[in-house]
Amino acid sequence: MLKKNQIEEAEITAMSSDGNGIAKIDGMVVFVPYTAVGDKLKIRIVKVQKNYSFGIIEEILQPSPDRVDDHCPVYKKCGGCAFRHISYEAELRHKAEFVQSNLRRLGGLDPVMLPITPSPLVQGYRNKAQYPIREYDGKIEAGFFAKRSHRVISCASCDLQPAFFEQILEYTKQFLEEYHISAYDEQTGKGKVRHLYIRYGEVSGEVMVCLVVNSERLPHAAEYVEGLLKVCPQVVSVVLNINREQNNVILGQKCITLYGKDTIEDTLCDVRFELSPLSFYQVNRQAAEKLYRLAAEMAQFEGNELLIDLYCGAGTIGLSMASKVRELIGVEIVPDAVENAKENAKRCGVENARFICADAKEAAAQLAAENLHPDVIVVDPPRKGCDLEVLQAIAAMAPKRLVMISCNSASLARDCKELEALGYHLEKAAPVDLFPRTTHVETIVLLQKETL
Repeated sequence: MLKKNQIEEAEITAMSSDGNGIAKIDGMVVFVPYTAVGDKLKIRIVKVQKNYSFGIIEEILQPSPDRVDDHCPVYKKCGGCAFRHISYEAELRHKAEFVQSNLRRLGGLDPVMLPITPSPLVQGYRNKAQYPIREYDGKIEAGFFAKRSHRVISCASCDLQPAFFEQILEYTKQFLEEYHISAYDEQTGKGKVRHLYIRYGEVSGEVMVCLVVNSERLPHAAEYVEGLLKVCPQVVSVVLNINREQNNVILGQKCITLYGKDTIEDTLCDVRFELSPLSFYQVNRQAAEKLYRLAAEMAQFEGNELLIDLYCGAGTIGLSMASKVRELIGVEIVPDAVENAKENAKRCGVENARFICADAKEAAAQLAAENLHPDVIVVDPPRKGCDLEVLQAIAAMAPKRLVMISCNSASLARDCKELEALGYHLEKAAPVDLFPRTTHVETIVLLQKETL
């Protein structure tokens, strides 16, 4: 039995889905962070459980060929990245393996696996940042939460974000200190500024700066805007988001525009979108285009289909496919998102789309009442996946093909297993990397209705 602080030599032979290397010592699995498959190490055991243990690197005896220099001073503190210490090629290999393993192990499924699609950008790909702002020993700090905590790790510069985000963050910190504007305290619920939230339209070049505040106003707002425009002339919208709830949710529901427009614009798959602070939008636009275009290919559109886009949100996925089908019907339970989807369709001149405010079960009943039968359903559920009731509603609508996009291959495997029982066979799976250097990976699957 391994013991705490025991030092052993071992080789990393596999990678866990949360980015830890896996070694076996005396038959026990040991998880070791910041390691690479092929590393030969001295490992110090730091925690021993019944069936597995955790270790840390004591010494690298022989580095893996996958190892690279991470070049990030806060990488091992902030908890955002997991794979900065290995090559991007190795990262992609592991992510493809995670997806295939989950489908096989959790779903008992063995679809045709298409090669993983890499992100066009590995650095600077994020079009959004949300920085928590706190005060420690009288000094304003902003950056990212440390792994598994709400302690802020000060970090203005992040390789995953555009370089000018750093200038906006540093200016905001200086402004708050100059005008003695307090930062939010999670313990007491007091203090004014909670988060700095930046959105960037990559195609339009427009930037939105949003301060999340525990108040209805920002002192010296005019001075903040004036200085901000000098730091970043691309800013066309400055917004206050009001969040007075004492919880961990970043955004409140009320927004007040301090300067410029209420929204910024961006283009995805030739469709123009207006983005407010509350709008959902993929953080990696270029990779999202690859994701949606591959999903359209897997749907095998011939031009005369009725397409249903479930969980359509503001219509991003469905509108990107509208030109390929006879009719698009988007289904979304959030009324504001439905209105956004209608506005986006109108703005882009999409005339073959309509949007229903309903859940999946209600939508199935409405379509049945209209004697409509979708040829294809596209569904992009939340991370937890689909409830069984939603899957049953999909099967009740009886599309010929179902394309599912998921950011969690574990819940995807569970849902595909349920759909197999409901008469849909999993044909293909395609991992797509939208989040380089993190453990997250998107997956598209194609399910075909089985015929007797």
